[in-house]
Amino acid sequence: MADVRGFLARRRVTLGFVAAAATLWLAAPTWASWTIGLAVAACGEALRVWAAGHLEKSREVTRSGPYRFMRHPLYVGSAVMALGILVAARSPVAALLTVLYMVATLTAAIRSEEAFLRERFGDTYDRYAAATAEPVYRRFSVARAVRNREYRAVLGVAAGFGLLALKLAVPL
Repeated sequence: MADVRGFLARRRVTLGFVAAAATLWLAAPTWASWTIGLAVAACGEALRVWAAGHLEKSREVTRSGPYRFMRHPLYVGSAVMALGILVAARSPVAALLTVLYMVATLTAAIRSEEAFLRERFGDTYDRYAAATAEPVYRRFSVARAVRNREYRAVLGVAAGFGLLALKLAVPL
């Protein structure tokens, strides 16, 4: 089971491209679903950007920004973005495939990440996970968000909605 979890955690981006292609192919968007979906996905991306602007990957147990309120804001943001895409796509089959993809890959990624953090930071991570660690108050940093390559998710969601808009504008 650990091997499957590791595979899913390492390949979640590649598998995400497969899920995105299937969603695009199965999509039956309307301009109304596209607009509502975009608003939902933008909220998810906003959470991701906020988190990325506080995250010091592998250097600390981040406890500022959205990490004060939740353990995995990047993954929560990704899930909200996926929901937005599914609202836009209006496909029950795509929704089922995407939910299966998200549950499998995010669960695997969270377990792998938590194991790494527990090994690397020990009691500090345990206290954070138990919500007993003191929060850290620091400012959001655009440079930190860029260093964490959050622009890739921004570009990805923009491309996805661009392709859905193209599908709407040029029906096959």
